[in-house]
Parts: sequence; structure tokens; C-alpha cells
Amino acid sequence: MNFIGAVGGDDGDGDDKEKEEEAERERQEAIREAEERRKEKHRKMEEEREKMRQEIRDKYNIKKKEEVQEAPPPEPDNPLMRKKKTPEELAREAEAEDQDDFTKLKNSIETQVNELKTQIESKCSLQ
Repeated sequence: MNFIGAVGGDDGDGDDKEKEEEAERERQEAIREAEERRKEKHRKMEEEREKMRQEIRDKYNIKKKEEVQEAPPPEPDNPLMRKKKTPEELAREAEAEDQDDFTKLKNSIETQVNELKTQIESKCSLQ
């Protein structure tokens, strides 16, 4: 009968933690490798698609559209994660909301009249 260490049970705890940590590292490594394989697979599939697209463009003499990468990222659905507006943007929006259709029309007519006035004054010089 061997009762040494039976009460505390400390003999196997160190090994269990090490085994769990090692298993976790292996799991994380497997996840990372699977993700890399998936990305590589999709990259190859996209290359094949692009090759087919190019063949079609060549066959029908179609020029490739240039992709514009300057588009902002889509807004997240979570309202807490949206981009914060600057005070200037908020003021501009409030001003636009305050103006009704009549005021907008009036302002656009005034700007057009002023532009015409400056054009006429530049062409006609008083002597």
C-alpha cells in the first residue's frame, strides 16, 4: 500500500498542464496550416478564373476594366463600430437638413446669377 502523495495529488498536475499546452499549440498550428492551405487553394482558383477571363477578353477583343481600390471599406452593421463623424461633417449634415427644397433652389439661383454677373462684368469694361 503506497499512500505517499495520495492526499495532495500533486504528482501528475505538471505533466497534465504541459500536455494540455502542447496539445493547444498543435491545435493552433493545425488551424494555421489549414487556413494557409485554404488561402492558397482560393488564390489558385482565382488565377485560373482570371486566365479564363483573359482568354474570353482576347477572343472578343474586350479591354480589361481597371479596378479602383480607393473605395472605402463597407460600414460594419454594428453601430458601435462605425466611423465617428467630425464636427464639420455633423454641421454640414445639420445645415443640409435645415434647408428645404425652396431654400436650396433659391441658393442655386443666387450662385448662378452671381456667376453670370461676374462673366458679364469681365467681358464689359466701362471706360
